[in-house]
Amino acid sequence: MKVFFDECVPRPLRLLLPGHFIKTAQQMGWGQRKNGELLALVETEFDVFGTTDQNLSHQQNLARRKIAILVLSTNRWPRVRSQAARIAAAFADLKPGECHEIVL
Repeated sequence: MKVFFDECVPRPLRLLLPGHFIKTAQQMGWGQRKNGELLALVETEFDVFGTTDQNLSHQQNLARRKIAILVLSTNRWPRVRSQAARIAAAFADLKPGECHEIVL
């Protein structure tokens, strides 16, 4: 699965999710992009958009998106790291067009 992490997702998380192709906003040069523009870019190359922006579903119309979106409730690294298995399982269950939030 091709996964994109927004700027707010802790970068070390990608090392705890083997079997996925993961790129960050920084790696792609897509930092500082607005959500609508960023989602459009991500859709062209990725299957899943990972973020901690809990307002995303209120700011954007996600119903027509071709990618799955996973929203983490926090970006605090100790909490995210301790829940890496849950996050990996959530990635595996996502379908295109779905938006799912994980409360960590």
